[in-house]
Amino acid sequence: MFADVIVDISHSEADKIFEYSYSDCKVLAGSRVLVPFGSKTIEGIVIKTKKQCEFDEKKVKPILSVLEETPALTNETLALSEFIVKTCFVTRALSFRLFLPAEMRKGRVREQFVKYAVLDENINTDELLSSLKKNALKQRDLILFLQENGKTALSYLNENFGSAVKALTEKNALIITSEKRFRSPYKDLGGAANRVVLTDKQQQAIDFIEKSENLTTLLFGVTGSGKTEVYLDLIDKTLKKGKTAIMLVPEISLTPQMLKQLRARFGENAAIMHSGLSAGERYDEWWRLRTGEAKIAIGARSAIFAPVENLGLIVIDEEHDGSYTSESAPRYNTVDVAKFRSHYNGAKLVLGSATPSVESFLNAQNGEYGLFELPDRINKKPLPDIEIADMRKEVRRGNNTPFSSALKDELQKCLNKGNQAILFLNQRGYSKTVVCTECGHVQKCSSCDVSLTYHREDDSLLCHYCGAKYKMIKACTECGSPYIKYGGFGTEKIVADLKVLFPSARILRMDRDTTKNKEGHFKILNEFSSRNADILVGTQMIAKGHDFPFVTLVGILDADMSLHFSDFRSAERTFELITQVAGRSGRAGEAGKVVLQTYQPDNHVLRQAINYDYKGFFEREISIRKATAFPPFTEIIRVLVQSENDALALDTVKELYDEIGTIKRARENCFRFFGCMKAPLKKLQGKYRYQILMRIDNGNEDILEGIFRSVNAKNKGKINAYMEINPNNLT
Repeated sequence: MFADVIVDISHSEADKIFEYSYSDCKVLAGSRVLVPFGSKTIEGIVIKTKKQCEFDEKKVKPILSVLEETPALTNETLALSEFIVKTCFVTRALSFRLFLPAEMRKGRVREQFVKYAVLDENINTDELLSSLKKNALKQRDLILFLQENGKTALSYLNENFGSAVKALTEKNALIITSEKRFRSPYKDLGGAANRVVLTDKQQQAIDFIEKSENLTTLLFGVTGSGKTEVYLDLIDKTLKKGKTAIMLVPEISLTPQMLKQLRARFGENAAIMHSGLSAGERYDEWWRLRTGEAKIAIGARSAIFAPVENLGLIVIDEEHDGSYTSESAPRYNTVDVAKFRSHYNGAKLVLGSATPSVESFLNAQNGEYGLFELPDRINKKPLPDIEIADMRKEVRRGNNTPFSSALKDELQKCLNKGNQAILFLNQRGYSKTVVCTECGHVQKCSSCDVSLTYHREDDSLLCHYCGAKYKMIKACTECGSPYIKYGGFGTEKIVADLKVLFPSARILRMDRDTTKNKEGHFKILNEFSSRNADILVGTQMIAKGHDFPFVTLVGILDADMSLHFSDFRSAERTFELITQVAGRSGRAGEAGKVVLQTYQPDNHVLRQAINYDYKGFFEREISIRKATAFPPFTEIIRVLVQSENDALALDTVKELYDEIGTIKRARENCFRFFGCMKAPLKKLQGKYRYQILMRIDNGNEDILEGIFRSVNAKNKGKINAYMEINPNNLT
C-alpha cells in the first residue's frame, strides 16, 4: 500500500506531494506520520492512501510510524486546507498547522497520565495489619488511609507515606493503575444554568434562522437585545439533532464568560480553544473535540478550525470585529472559513452584531444572507444617552486633564449612587510619547519606526510593536537636556489620575499589561462583576460583549483616536467602537449614560454614533466606497517586502513593481490603483519595509495567482515578501 504525504516543511520547494509505502501500520487519510526525508526523519500528513504506486516502487521509502491511532485531520479539514492554500496563497504544510495544536508538532506535548494506588480487594486488611512489624507505623497509616479514602494519586501517597508505598507494593497489597487525565482550563467557573423565557422577538429570530433558505443569517441586534440567548437556544437544538457547534467571540477576554454559560447549560460538552491556554490544556481540549467527547467548541478566531465532525451550527458573535482577520500567515478571514465549513456540512452560520460590517450588511441587503433584526433591548430599556464633551472648550477653560468636567460630574454621581462605571481608552501605558522640550526629540525604538510608550509601574519605555524594553531616560539622548515631558496618556495614567480625583473609589485596569497570564482576563472581569470595584479602566478588550448589570456610566476618553488612521475602514471602526462600548451602560435596572470626549464634535461619524443610526451610517459609507472603488466593490492587494538590508528591500520591491506592472499592462481595465511606496511603519522589528498597493476589480483570481508567484519567488534568503488580500491593518 502507498500514501501521498505532505511533509511538515513550509518552504515552497517542499510544497509538493511525496509518495511513501506502508504495510504493517494502520494509515488513513488525515493521519500524522513520521517519514524519512533526505537524511532526516520528519512529520507529515497523509492526504490519500492508494494501492498503486506512481513511481518506481524500489525508490519509494516506507512510512516509519503513525503518530496517533485516530487521524488528526478529518476529510473536511483536508478539504478546508486546500481552500486555505488557494485563497490565502500559502503552502500546504502551513495550512495544516492551522488545524493542530502548535505543541503537538514534534511531540512537544503529549497525553498526561496519572498513577493511582488502591488496596487490593482480595487482601484481608485485618490479617495484613496484624502481620506488620510494630515499627512499621507508616505502612499501618497508609493502609488505614486507603481504607478510608480509596483510590488515591500515587504522587500524594509517596509525598506523605514515603517508603511505605514501595513496601506494601512489594507485598502485593497495592494495585497501581495509570489513568489519562484531562488538563481542564477554567476549572473554577462554576455556575448553574440560568434558563430564561425567550421573548417573542427572540423566538422569532430562532425560527427565522432555522427555516431560512440561506445557510448564513445576519442577526442585527442592538447591544443588550438578547442575542446570546438566541445563540444558546440554537446550540441546544443543534446538539439535540446529534450535531456539533462552534461558537466564536472576538476577544480572549470574552471566552471565560461564554464558556461559563455554555458549561452551565451543556456541561462538559463545551471545550475551549484559544492561544491563552497552556500547551497541555490546548492539547487535551483539542482531543476532546476530535474524539467527540465534547460537542461545542468555544474560542476566539482560531476555534473556527476546531476538529469537530457533523457540524450543524457556527456562531460568530461581534462578526464586524477586526480580530477575525489573521494578520500572520496564513492570512485568512474567519467568516470566509466559516462559510466553507457551513456549505461543506450544510450547517447554519449565524453572524451576530449591533454594528455589522459594511460587507455583511450589504450581503444581507442583496439577499446573499438572511437578515433578522432585534431593534430593542431585552428589558425594553432605552439605549443610553450619549453626551458629547467638546475637549476644545475644556482646553480653553484651562482643563488639561484627560477628564472633561461633564465626565467628572457624572463619575461622582455614579459613585454616590453605588453604581459602576467603565472608562475606555484604546492606549495602554502611562503616556504615548516621551518628548524633549528643548530640541523636540521623541524617544523611538531602535528596531521600529515608532515612538516608545512610558510605563510608570516599572519606570520603563516599551515598544508596543516588537516588545523591546528600555530604561527610562533622565536626559534627552539627542541634546542632553534634562527637560523631558510626557505626551498623550494611556490607561495607566488614567488610573493614577482617578485615584487622586476619587481616592475612595476601587479601580481596576484591564489591558494587555494586566492580563498577561492565562486567567488574567477572567480574574479582573470576575472582580468587577462581583462588585469588588467601582471603576473599570481598559482598552478595547472591555468594549464589547460584556454584561455588567450595575454599570450605568461609560466614559469614552478619546473618541477621535481611530478616526485618524489612514485606512478606508477608519470611519466604520470608529462607529463600531463607540456603539459597542456605549452598549455596556444601562443594561439592567437604571438608565445608562455615556460621555463621549472629542475634539471633533461635528464629525458625521460621531453624530450618527450618538444617535445609534447604523443604517444612516451604512448608506453614507457604502455610497462613498462605491464612488471611490474601495472594498467591497474591489479588492485591496498589498505586497509587503521587508529586510534588515534597506537597499536590498528597496531593490526587491522595485523588481516586483516591474513584474506586477507587466501583469497590470496586460489587464489594465482590472486595476483601479497601482503604486509603490515605503510602508507607513518604515521599520519594524529591525526590518526595513516597502509596499506595493493595488485596487483590483473583484473576481480576478488569475491576476492574484500571478502576483503571488512573483512575490513567492522573491521570498528567500534575506528577503521576506508576502501578499495580503484586503488586509485588516495597512500600517
